[in-house]
Amino acid sequence: MTQSIQQQAITFEIALKIADAAVFAKTKRHLKNIEVAVLQGALLGQRYDKIAAECDYAPEYIKHDVGPKLWQILSSSLGEKVNKTNLMAVLAQRASEEVKIENYSSFPNPQSLDFTSHSPELESPVGLIPLESALYVERPPVESRCYEEITKPGALIRIKAPSQMGKTSLMVRILAHAKQHNSAEVRTVALSLQRAERSIFNDLDKFLRWFCASITRKLQLPHRVEDCWSETFGSKSNCTAYFEDCLLPDINGVLVLALDQVDEVFLHPEIADDFFTLLRSWYEEAAYGDSGNPLWQNLHLVIVHSTEVYIPLDINKSPFNVGLAIELQTFTPLQVFNVAQRYGIHLSEGELSELMQLVDGHPYLVQQALYHLAQQNLTLKQLVQTAATDAGIYSNHLHRHLRSLQEHPQLAAAYEEVIHCSTPVELEQTLAFKLHSMGLVKLQGNRVISSCELYRQYFEEALRPNSTYKYVDT
Repeated sequence: MTQSIQQQAITFEIALKIADAAVFAKTKRHLKNIEVAVLQGALLGQRYDKIAAECDYAPEYIKHDVGPKLWQILSSSLGEKVNKTNLMAVLAQRASEEVKIENYSSFPNPQSLDFTSHSPELESPVGLIPLESALYVERPPVESRCYEEITKPGALIRIKAPSQMGKTSLMVRILAHAKQHNSAEVRTVALSLQRAERSIFNDLDKFLRWFCASITRKLQLPHRVEDCWSETFGSKSNCTAYFEDCLLPDINGVLVLALDQVDEVFLHPEIADDFFTLLRSWYEEAAYGDSGNPLWQNLHLVIVHSTEVYIPLDINKSPFNVGLAIELQTFTPLQVFNVAQRYGIHLSEGELSELMQLVDGHPYLVQQALYHLAQQNLTLKQLVQTAATDAGIYSNHLHRHLRSLQEHPQLAAAYEEVIHCSTPVELEQTLAFKLHSMGLVKLQGNRVISSCELYRQYFEEALRPNSTYKYVDT
């Protein structure tokens, strides 16, 4: 970063609001996600190739398309020539001329960012981040791609990321967008497969009956599973017929079905192949259009899972190689800096670097650190010094991981090998994928490395023979 982040700590949010308000007044639209990303990078003095890398776009697209168009629309909206070099000066001048800092809350917020003019209430950021929360951090272009895709007939979106990376928080935003931005009547259902009894996964017929009954209940429709299930046909045919004859016609519109914790099915190969083949067949039926049953175009699917698919599936029958694939990444330094602002915390470049070195941008770990810093009950130096100990803010989180490892000695032995090696380690595939789903390792081709310094420090001691570290059941 060629300019000091600390210099932008007070002015970035203000600058963004001024730019967005000016564009909105001129064009009746807010800045797009990619335009906000370019604006952020420009305010930090980043080159176009750096901005493109952080946004997962081609540098030529940012340099020759998005950037020039953004400066053009800002010049038109602000009434003077704006470019990458003078952007901050123009916006700072406009701030001093037009609005006192305490009145900035009158500007409309960008739709793509949930910035507020004050720090959010200090609620511990655990689990799902509510729709109205200012603490949700977008990772362009992920959200915009999902929002566009979910409105298409027969859409299928696959969201993959390790535990506590924000998958479910993104999922609920996709459902909300589908409900608000679809011309047809839309019903949404979020179904976590973790809610099924373990015994149900042992029998395909029981599982699919539970599946249909659970969706019916969430839609508050009459329960007709038993009436519609026929002994003449197999379980997959019965499930398909139930959707065609009962669910989709009764809705008379679009059903957006989000399946969370799909990894549960990976653990049960006796039903996995049939269930995933079924989902793929529905997606293909929608693609047939008028030559198939057009009702299936009204089913839009979101599949959420924590790890790679490590069960053998026929490539022509798997839902994991069709539709839109989204793999959530850790926060970039700029995203960590922005969420810190939302907590009312202004990190210097050195402090930001220190936090990134500890947790490597992991969303949950970042949010926890910023929450505790915002409470002002410890300093960043104290947080870093105690983070990998039982006295630190992550103790319960680390204990849960330790318990999982101690209950699965093979997994613990594999991870112990990883943290004691300075280079990426090749593990048995299933073990690598399970450690990745827990968020403990990063995949690098066929090899893995420990995902962050916090885990390396803690488990280097906790997994040592004769270690006194014990998990605490909380």
